[in-house]
Amino acid sequence: MRVLLAGWPSFLRGEATAGDVLAMEAVRATLAGAGVECDTAWSPVLRPEGLTLDGADPARYTHLVFACGPAHGRQVESLHRRYARCHRIAVGVSVIDPGAPAVTGFHLVLPRDAPGAEPSRDLSAATPVPSPGPPVVGVVLAPGQGEYGRWADHGRVDRELTEWLHARGPARVPLDTRIDPRDWRHPAAPAELEAVLRRLDLVVTTRLHGLVLALRNGVPALAVDPVGGGAKVTAQARAWGWPAIVTLGDREESFHLDRAVLDHWWDWCLSPGAGRRACGYGTFASPLLARLGEALGL
Repeated sequence: MRVLLAGWPSFLRGEATAGDVLAMEAVRATLAGAGVECDTAWSPVLRPEGLTLDGADPARYTHLVFACGPAHGRQVESLHRRYARCHRIAVGVSVIDPGAPAVTGFHLVLPRDAPGAEPSRDLSAATPVPSPGPPVVGVVLAPGQGEYGRWADHGRVDRELTEWLHARGPARVPLDTRIDPRDWRHPAAPAELEAVLRRLDLVVTTRLHGLVLALRNGVPALAVDPVGGGAKVTAQARAWGWPAIVTLGDREESFHLDRAVLDHWWDWCLSPGAGRRACGYGTFASPLLARLGEALGL
């Protein structure tokens, strides 16, 4: 017996959800535990170096197992034609129309839900929950700031920073400090944003307020100043006495982020010492407000 495992994450134009991938992993682990040889087909978009449906020779397999998602549509139907010689099984799928060719093409269907059938729990819950899991990181990026002229290089900094961040593999939460009560994707009040920040392990930011609001809520921040030579983000880190600030050089050729420096501050920000230091901040009596009061004769 040799099984080719497929699912919606196998299709070039399929949708790969976290649940689909976990369901396929649950099936793969079950087969491996039973000593069954199994290859998994992936979309080249999702796993460029992985085995694809086009590259999986039907003659090599005795069985095709399709896991998770709807048993519906032309892409699923195409599996029945390409792997016609294989015994085809669908498991953990949603059956919308039991008479559809995508469904009837399988020799056996073990649905998670189907008309007239008692539903089963989704296969994605059959895999171990990762513990402790990757750190949860809020990402707060500044838009272009034309007031800094040629020293502003937000586009390149954002690209290099997010490529590095993706390679680190944390759970990333994109955040924006902009308040907009008309758009549910933005906070309608500062308290909503700060409630999210307090639940993070780390904030990576190119925004001044990404740094400030993280520290005020006791969360370490890795700040990158997107302006050559340093501007308000660097100044704010200095005002707080916060060391995890990456400032670009004055020269144009220095406008590249050093991954070794980012890695250093990443490790430090996730250390207990950085957490304790961040928790030492909070609200304070601002000397600027005192000076404003003096200027107004208050």
